[in-house]
Amino acid sequence: MFKTIDGIDVANKRVLLRADLNVPVRDGRINDLTRIERLSPTIRELADAGARVIVVSHFDRPGGQRVESMSLRPVSAALRDVLRRDVFFADDCVGPVAEDAVARLEPGQVLVLENTRFHAGEEENDPEMARRLAGLADIYVNDAFSAAHRAHASTEGVARYLPSHAGRLMQRELEALSAALEHPERPVGAIVGGAKVSTKLALLGNMMGRVDLLVIGGAMANTFLAAQGVEVGRSLQEPDMHQTAREILAQARAGGCEIILPVDAVTATEFRADPPTRIVEIGAVPPGAMILDVGPRTVALLRQRLPALRTLVWNGPLGAFETRPFNAATMELAHAVAEATQGGRLRSVAGGGDTVAALRQAGVLDKMSYVSTAGGAFLEWLEGKMLPGILALQSLDGVVIPA
Repeated sequence: MFKTIDGIDVANKRVLLRADLNVPVRDGRINDLTRIERLSPTIRELADAGARVIVVSHFDRPGGQRVESMSLRPVSAALRDVLRRDVFFADDCVGPVAEDAVARLEPGQVLVLENTRFHAGEEENDPEMARRLAGLADIYVNDAFSAAHRAHASTEGVARYLPSHAGRLMQRELEALSAALEHPERPVGAIVGGAKVSTKLALLGNMMGRVDLLVIGGAMANTFLAAQGVEVGRSLQEPDMHQTAREILAQARAGGCEIILPVDAVTATEFRADPPTRIVEIGAVPPGAMILDVGPRTVALLRQRLPALRTLVWNGPLGAFETRPFNAATMELAHAVAEATQGGRLRSVAGGGDTVAALRQAGVLDKMSYVSTAGGAFLEWLEGKMLPGILALQSLDGVVIPA
């Protein structure tokens, strides 16, 4: 159970809003405003209701020291442009500088505090830092699901000292994930890709108990194929994970979860853009070739199974999508999933850095039911872990977020 910001009186109150302003910056320029844009509705709602909004966030990994290149000052300027209203900035997140900036804040105004990770107490979840942050505000709102897997002073510690609520972005994320995994409309399918089985053992284990159909793609699939004695040539795979892969397949069969592996593949003898390629059946991969994408028969099989699903969770591309032409299968399936979603036949929830990049490349990012930009937090949720930042918002008298 979680308290949202529904019905709370924030007029003239100091609201400490935990955001995730850890946006990608290249050559001093922010090249993706997605996180800022998704945060803006919560800020607008609170400010329009008369709150004094105090935005706090980490940025990069300064190691508990002030690193000017990791200041949030440029990000606060970007937030101002997105909100189209004044956004003030304080050169610290605790202490006299922050306290003075908060004291000058008027109802409806927005203040961004400096990078919380300039203080070692942030990542140490130091109670004193949490108390100092809490002392700046009357209410705490966490709108940073993407940082909820970290038990830090600004994500978990501060919630011990203030009335705590989920912001609109946090609420949307929890609603989407709950609808996809906790209370889904069945049948439920999952696509799990990636390079290594070893990095997704917990995710695969949790998915098998929750979904009816599990598609394994990416280089992970090579390990499962090789574990069954299938020749995969020079393809990336993990020989030391063969026994584990066989156990996963056996557990899935015993639990009634159908696993789909590639039935054909796009291969090449070198990994680069636009090399000579050959489509082969699984089991007929030449010794010197590498599997770099699933083939057209596999995509056709997945498209054939898609109409029967009512819910789909997607984490990981089907092939080496960053390099042409090994993005073809992921692009085609992304369009098919988007079409089913837009047609009202499918609830689709996707997340993870490569998955978001692939969906953006396909031009369907806004055509899925929900796309999480949370990265590590999204993966840990899929693994079935309870996240510290979410646990901190639980309340017996809270408002239940509906599925």
